[in-house]
Amino acid sequence: MPGPLVATHTIPGSSAVYGIASLGEFVYVVRNYAKRIDVYRVATMTLQRRLPLPQLSYSASGMAACSKNNCLYVGDWSDNSVIRVNLANSNKVKKWEVANKPEGLSVNQGHNVLVACLADSVLEEYTTDGCLVRQIVLKAGVSLPWHAVQLSTGDYVLTQYKPSGVVSIVGQDGRPLRSYRGSLKYPRCIAVTQRGDLLIADTGNSRILNVDSMLTGAEELRQLGDLHEPCVLHLDETRDRLYVGEIRAKCRLIVFSNISRIYTS
Repeated sequence: MPGPLVATHTIPGSSAVYGIASLGEFVYVVRNYAKRIDVYRVATMTLQRRLPLPQLSYSASGMAACSKNNCLYVGDWSDNSVIRVNLANSNKVKKWEVANKPEGLSVNQGHNVLVACLADSVLEEYTTDGCLVRQIVLKAGVSLPWHAVQLSTGDYVLTQYKPSGVVSIVGQDGRPLRSYRGSLKYPRCIAVTQRGDLLIADTGNSRILNVDSMLTGAEELRQLGDLHEPCVLHLDETRDRLYVGEIRAKCRLIVFSNISRIYTS
């Protein structure tokens, strides 16, 4: 039986958290307006170093890590591009153009990077070298994608960044299969659990929802306490941790342990 839920680390910052990823013994964090990646040791969440990112033109928009290619991907919102950072050699950086206003990033089972492009309402999949694999044009009222994750079925789950927000599952042709509406307000990041349930950063309502895999119901995770516009989620089930990044108040990076106690109960 997992122990009680604990916020093991709370790290305030001067700007919004826009990307969190973990790989091996390190956690990587990118903040808005900061042309760098902060690197923390997983065990202690102490800052180890900072990776300069001068290629970032202005504002970061999401981050994902790939264990196979040992790299990080960072979205560049204002320059419509993705930056790949080789962790074996952080000076080895590649940047390529994507569609209009990239936001959330994720890595699929094929080890490619998936980019949700807000303004063009498309999902784009790229190889680690920046070659376009496919572009999925969202259809039938699905628009303004903030973050998308490819499921084991091959379909995609995504958030629609709207005042009356929506979480949808779409097929590989971009057509909606099912949706959850509830009372979402500007939902952003998604984390998918091993059993297929979804954790959603319901940013406008300053909460995190646990939505079942069929999108038929949701429960607010009140055990996480008072949050201030959570924007970014990163779930590490191997360590039973949930990382939450905020965009308001103290712009905290919060680490919760024993998170499975919530979404498996």
